[in-house]
Amino acid sequence: MDEEGSNQFFQEDDLLIFAEVDDEFEEKKEKWNVLIVDDEDQVHSLTKLVLCDLEFDNKRINFISAYSAEEAKEILRNSIDVAVILLDVVMETKNAGLKLIEYIRQDLKNNIVRIILRTGHPGQAPEKTTIMNYDINDYKEKKELTPQKLCTTVISSLRAYRDLTAIYSNEVSLKRLIRASSNIFKLQSVDKFADRILKYIQHIIGENEEYGSISGFAATKREQEFVIIAATEEYDEYINKNISEVMPQKNINVIFNNYYKNRVFYLMDGVVICFKNENTYENIIYVEGIDVLNDFNRNLIETFSRNVEVAFDNIYLKQEMENTEREIIFTLGEVAEARSKETNNHVKRVAEYSYLLALKCGLSKEEAEILRKASAMHDIGKLAIPDNILNKPGKLTDKEFEIMKSHSTAGKEILKNSGREVISTGAIIAYQHHEKYNGKGYPLGLRGEEIHIYARITAIADVFDALGSERVYKKAWDLDKILVLFKEERGKQFDPNLVDIFLENMNEILKIRERFKD
Repeated sequence: MDEEGSNQFFQEDDLLIFAEVDDEFEEKKEKWNVLIVDDEDQVHSLTKLVLCDLEFDNKRINFISAYSAEEAKEILRNSIDVAVILLDVVMETKNAGLKLIEYIRQDLKNNIVRIILRTGHPGQAPEKTTIMNYDINDYKEKKELTPQKLCTTVISSLRAYRDLTAIYSNEVSLKRLIRASSNIFKLQSVDKFADRILKYIQHIIGENEEYGSISGFAATKREQEFVIIAATEEYDEYINKNISEVMPQKNINVIFNNYYKNRVFYLMDGVVICFKNENTYENIIYVEGIDVLNDFNRNLIETFSRNVEVAFDNIYLKQEMENTEREIIFTLGEVAEARSKETNNHVKRVAEYSYLLALKCGLSKEEAEILRKASAMHDIGKLAIPDNILNKPGKLTDKEFEIMKSHSTAGKEILKNSGREVISTGAIIAYQHHEKYNGKGYPLGLRGEEIHIYARITAIADVFDALGSERVYKKAWDLDKILVLFKEERGKQFDPNLVDIFLENMNEILKIRERFKD
């Protein structure tokens, strides 16, 4: 900028009086970042002089100086939160300022920072053309820009920046709320659900600088006490403990006094969200580190909590359906076993052995859970076998054994027409659990991995439990004798890899046997 432009920057008839500033206090206060982009030192000095006492929304200004468009680009690339840019046009080139505007709006995609164009060369960037062609927020010729006008335009720009930032923040929060509300309906485990809800609340409001870092926990009511089932890192050590070990009694009193009256209520430094169904569940989410919530974020929490309550209902309803399904399946399995006068917990032990072995061999928890239920129906086909053969105390004749072997096919026929995954899996297991790894089993003579992994797992669980249980035709075997047989049949009757995994986890297998002993 030339000397004339510099001298015309402020009119001499504007008088300013400056108060002394408490430097230590000012360092602690949050400030607005204002970027001055001009190649004249005097412009920077005069701008700072005029605006140094300016305060808007209880915040003063932090000045950042750039003496070229390239230097300004570097500052803005570093993601500094700049509220206002006071920008010259003519710097290292005649249109450096205009090119910087394009870079800010198009390359950085920053549409929030307010840009005030100040020029001592209006002929180089005529006001009408510049306003029409460039995304600026104000245009000032330096010769007409008095201190008062500068203060006015900066305050107007800061106000616009504040409001745009709030709108953008609210938009981001709403998008997070929508994503969170959608995703919560995909979760099926109560513990995982509670943990994810905490993260979503953090994500919706916790990343706002106004609130900083938040922490908290989720708790479920058990025997008149709330027990923590999920927590942020700060409360992680208290999982499975009562909230009375974590919270002061006055907060607990507030929770119990408000629990049945309000879905959301606020403590001194946090918020409590309640989710309850009189006949099924009572849960709370506690989030702290939020001293004051604005109305918008309170509404976000209220809205999210309503969505969460519906999701909680769905999860508990699904669990109730799964429990009913499991009970029916195990009852069917036990009916078949009871008819053959076999031990009443055989089905449960086989299910638990199968679940453990499935996890140990790398199947997902979801697959393992399906196998746990489906394996209970491995001998459902015995319902089709006559009593005189099923419960014969002595050795079966060849003809009788052929009839006995038909229980595999009968089991498949009983279960095959169901569209439920657990039942259709049960059909596979019922049909194949007497196949042998070496191909000498029945009914199809399948070999190796031609046999479904679920059937290979169930075969090991079934034989192990059958050998260790007393039947009408034999006494229970000692554990050492059973283990010898499994080692001998490794790669013959049983999948060798599964046998190794089974034997490696014998301590856990024996705990299951003890827990479900007859």
